[in-house]
Amino acid sequence: MLNINARQYKLPTTPTVIVCVDGCEPDYLAQAVATGHMPWLKKTLAVGSGLIAECVVPSFTNPNNLSIVTGAPPSVHGICGNYLYDTATGTEVMMNEAKWLRAPTLLAALADAGKSVAVITAKDKLRALLGHKMKGICFSSEKADQVTLAENGIENVLELVGKPVPSVYSADLSEFVFAAGVRLMETRRPDVMYLSTTDYIQHKHAPGTPGANAFYTMMDGYLGQLDAMGCVIALTADHGMNAKVAMDGTPDVIYLQDWFDAWLGEKAARVILPITDPYVVHHGALGSFATVYLPKDCDVSAACARLAAVKGMEAVLTREQAAERFELPADRIGDLVVVSERFTVIGTSAARHDLTALEVPLRSHGGISEQRVPLILNRPLPGLDRKRRFRNFDAFDLALNFAQ
Repeated sequence: MLNINARQYKLPTTPTVIVCVDGCEPDYLAQAVATGHMPWLKKTLAVGSGLIAECVVPSFTNPNNLSIVTGAPPSVHGICGNYLYDTATGTEVMMNEAKWLRAPTLLAALADAGKSVAVITAKDKLRALLGHKMKGICFSSEKADQVTLAENGIENVLELVGKPVPSVYSADLSEFVFAAGVRLMETRRPDVMYLSTTDYIQHKHAPGTPGANAFYTMMDGYLGQLDAMGCVIALTADHGMNAKVAMDGTPDVIYLQDWFDAWLGEKAARVILPITDPYVVHHGALGSFATVYLPKDCDVSAACARLAAVKGMEAVLTREQAAERFELPADRIGDLVVVSERFTVIGTSAARHDLTALEVPLRSHGGISEQRVPLILNRPLPGLDRKRRFRNFDAFDLALNFAQ
């Protein structure tokens, strides 16, 4: 029995695969199953367990992947975005390094308990965080050609998988994750495997469209192979996804830095967009969550009231309110936390967002409106209280404590 971050977990007796499908709004699965594109999942929902859970807010990749592998919210593990303002150095930085992590992961603990563990991510930005202090295999599709035994616990990945390094802006990046997972299970049969995809397809294709259905058909085939090998599978998502457009199809954006500059003076306030990462082509660094650092003489309550009146805002909270409501580390968020409505995103200044690469109407995430995610297991879960509140970071709990 493991005790990690105030939760207890049984050790796996069957190979266990936790899958985080990036951007998987539940309707993607519903549409694909209803139209015959996911036969394995249709069968699994009949014999296993299909739940709806909530992800953590901000509904971005890094906070949620780390919540899933720690079994805890950001107030415990410390990762509150893909990007933050480091008040100690006065700089804006990516939260990709393990130094930002404040809690141990289940992956490292399972490896320390003698279980073989493998982690495969689509983008390399998550690898260092997920693999922190973990003995085992850990690599990304993005840099599958650069793996070494010393750094990644494996070598010759391209030869193993039989696929070239995929483009970072493609469905192939996620397919490589699944293909590698299947090959690892066939050849090494790890006790625990964590697979994390990218949301490139979900940013470009709405549920039920041909592009989306093709992606989920691909995924369904690989999951069926893992199931046939006897694996316990828990599938969840880091966040949902929604269209973020006005009625004319153009991005519906609140440029928050411009708004504060007009009110308080240029650069008096600092707006941070935690969605920011190196891969902005498909979302233009626009999401539905922002945090704001105000000048010392600014009345926080007045700023809250004024900003809450802006069309498209869903919630404007003080640091203390946001830390409590969203279970965030108070020292890593601004004086204000701002969440926009379902169809609206938040930017900094209009001049700082290049939207020329958007080939289709903007789809993004980050807010409360993207909290609903699937939580599916290919096993019944005897003894589970189905009336409780489910979170995506319950995936390991259900897979290890109920599904074995």
